[in-house]
Amino acid sequence: MIRLGITGGIGSGKSVVCCLLAMLDVPIYDSDSRAKWLMNNSLLLRERLQERFGNDIFGEGGLQRKVLAERVFSDREALAALDAIVHPAVAEDFLSWAAEREAEGAEIVGLESAILFSSGFDKFVDRCVAVVAPDELRVARAAQRDRASEEQVRARIASQMPQSEVAERADYVVVNDEQSLLWAQVLRLIEELKM
Repeated sequence: MIRLGITGGIGSGKSVVCCLLAMLDVPIYDSDSRAKWLMNNSLLLRERLQERFGNDIFGEGGLQRKVLAERVFSDREALAALDAIVHPAVAEDFLSWAAEREAEGAEIVGLESAILFSSGFDKFVDRCVAVVAPDELRVARAAQRDRASEEQVRARIASQMPQSEVAERADYVVVNDEQSLLWAQVLRLIEELKM
């Protein structure tokens, strides 16, 4: 079985590519939504988070994301501590999930992660694909999707690994510029992976 990492910056269209892969029977592990689930449902992870960030980061509805965000995003050390707690749990969960998919007969599985390289998740996959798009298009997409200002989206882009570096580190690049045929690129990717 091949474990494929799918990454790309905000507005690049990595989720669209993952949807196309899913339509081709490639199971996709969404690391972002799974991390949120784990923080709310793993007792061990919850205990470690409370130990580091305080009991009040959890309330009746589960993780108080706003409270946690206030504690970590202006403090590099706290953010690094959060990553050191959450990333290993997500990696372990992904590997377990991938083993289950392999037992079910999957030939390829995907790990969707915007932070594939910066988190070290690339160590847990066999191949990496970067989804890239022109910055102006990324800004327009993300601003519309997130109901955010252009400045907010540009700030988020600036906080991520540069798209050129992501593309350079990947084994494959899918261009999602609304000019290149996305389906053709995804089909070619699958074809190459199965060779």
